[in-house]
Amino acid sequence: MIITKSKPYTKEEIEKLRKEFDVYIKTVIDVKRKVCSAGCNRHFESEKILLEDGSVQSDLWGGGIDLETKIIDFNSFINIRPKDGNTSNEIQSAKIRDEYEKLTIFFFSEIL
Repeated sequence: MIITKSKPYTKEEIEKLRKEFDVYIKTVIDVKRKVCSAGCNRHFESEKILLEDGSVQSDLWGGGIDLETKIIDFNSFINIRPKDGNTSNEIQSAKIRDEYEKLTIFFFSEIL
Protein backbone atom coordinates (compact mmCIF):
# COMPACT_ATOMS: atom_id res chain seq x y z
CA MET A 1 0.00 0.00 0.00
CA ILE A 2 1.36 3.41 -0.98
CA ILE A 3 0.40 6.44 1.10
CA THR A 4 1.36 9.93 -0.06
CA LYS A 5 1.03 12.92 2.24
CA SER A 6 2.56 16.10 3.60
CA LYS A 7 1.90 15.35 7.29
CA PRO A 8 3.48 12.72 9.55
CA TYR A 9 2.29 9.15 9.18
CA THR A 10 0.17 7.77 12.01
CA LYS A 11 1.04 4.48 13.72
CA GLU A 12 -1.85 2.87 11.84
CA GLU A 13 -0.54 4.14 8.50
CA ILE A 14 2.97 2.92 9.31
CA GLU A 15 1.54 -0.55 9.98
CA LYS A 16 -0.03 -0.48 6.50
CA LEU A 17 3.20 0.80 4.90
CA ARG A 18 5.28 -2.04 6.33
CA LYS A 19 3.16 -4.71 4.61
CA GLU A 20 5.41 -4.68 1.52
CA PHE A 21 8.75 -5.47 3.24
CA ASP A 22 7.80 -5.87 6.95
CA VAL A 23 10.72 -4.07 8.62
CA TYR A 24 11.64 -1.70 5.79
CA ILE A 25 9.65 1.07 4.14
CA LYS A 26 10.72 2.55 0.82
CA THR A 27 10.15 6.29 0.51
CA VAL A 28 10.33 8.99 -2.13
CA ILE A 29 10.35 12.53 -0.83
CA ASP A 30 9.86 15.80 -2.67
CA VAL A 31 12.39 17.84 -0.70
CA LYS A 32 11.01 21.14 -2.00
CA ARG A 33 7.27 20.56 -1.55
CA LYS A 34 7.86 18.41 1.57
CA VAL A 35 5.63 15.54 0.43
CA CYS A 36 6.41 11.88 1.09
CA SER A 37 5.16 8.86 -0.83
CA ALA A 38 5.90 5.65 1.04
CA GLY A 39 5.16 1.94 0.98
CA CYS A 40 6.04 1.22 -2.64
CA ASN A 41 7.59 -1.99 -3.89
CA ARG A 42 9.81 -0.01 -6.25
CA HIS A 43 10.70 3.64 -5.88
CA PHE A 44 9.50 4.54 -9.37
CA GLU A 45 5.92 3.81 -8.27
CA SER A 46 6.00 6.57 -5.65
CA GLU A 47 8.01 8.80 -7.99
CA LYS A 48 5.21 8.51 -10.57
CA ILE A 49 2.56 9.44 -7.99
CA LEU A 50 4.50 12.54 -6.96
CA LEU A 51 5.19 13.63 -10.55
CA GLU A 52 1.47 13.32 -11.33
CA ASP A 53 0.80 15.43 -8.23
CA GLY A 54 2.95 18.30 -9.51
CA SER A 55 6.44 17.48 -8.26
CA VAL A 56 9.52 18.24 -10.34
CA GLN A 57 11.95 15.37 -11.02
CA SER A 58 14.98 17.21 -9.62
CA ASP A 59 13.24 17.56 -6.22
CA LEU A 60 12.44 13.84 -5.85
CA TRP A 61 14.81 11.57 -3.95
CA GLY A 62 14.46 7.97 -2.87
CA GLY A 63 15.56 5.89 0.07
CA GLY A 64 13.93 4.25 3.02
CA ILE A 65 13.85 3.47 6.69
CA ASP A 66 14.63 0.26 8.57
CA LEU A 67 12.00 -0.01 11.28
CA GLU A 68 14.09 -2.26 13.52
CA THR A 69 17.35 -0.32 13.51
CA LYS A 70 15.77 3.10 12.78
CA ILE A 71 18.45 3.63 10.13
CA ILE A 72 17.53 5.92 7.26
CA ASP A 73 19.15 5.14 3.92
CA PHE A 74 19.51 7.23 0.79
CA ASN A 75 19.65 4.51 -1.85
CA SER A 76 17.42 4.23 -4.91
CA PHE A 77 17.75 3.80 -8.66
CA ILE A 78 15.68 6.97 -9.11
CA ASN A 79 18.59 8.90 -7.57
CA ILE A 80 20.83 8.19 -10.57
CA ARG A 81 20.55 11.51 -12.37
CA PRO A 82 23.80 12.86 -13.80
CA LYS A 83 22.02 15.99 -15.07
CA ASP A 84 21.22 16.80 -11.42
CA GLY A 85 24.79 16.06 -10.34
CA ASN A 86 24.00 12.63 -8.87
CA THR A 87 25.78 9.71 -10.57
CA SER A 88 25.03 7.07 -7.92
CA ASN A 89 22.13 5.22 -6.31
CA GLU A 90 23.07 7.11 -3.14
CA ILE A 91 22.10 10.75 -2.67
CA GLN A 92 25.52 12.40 -3.07
CA SER A 93 24.74 15.99 -2.09
CA ALA A 94 25.24 16.53 1.66
CA LYS A 95 22.59 19.27 1.59
CA ILE A 96 19.95 17.04 -0.06
CA ARG A 97 20.85 14.07 2.20
CA ASP A 98 20.41 16.28 5.25
CA GLU A 99 17.03 17.56 4.03
CA TYR A 100 15.90 14.03 3.12
CA GLU A 101 16.90 12.77 6.57
CA LYS A 102 15.14 15.65 8.38
CA LEU A 103 11.97 15.06 6.37
CA THR A 104 12.08 11.30 7.00
CA ILE A 105 12.33 11.98 10.74
CA PHE A 106 9.36 14.37 10.42
CA PHE A 107 7.20 11.93 8.44
CA PHE A 108 8.03 9.00 10.74
CA SER A 109 8.08 10.92 14.02
CA GLU A 110 5.68 8.35 15.52
CA ILE A 111 8.45 5.76 15.54
CA LEU A 112 11.73 7.74 15.44
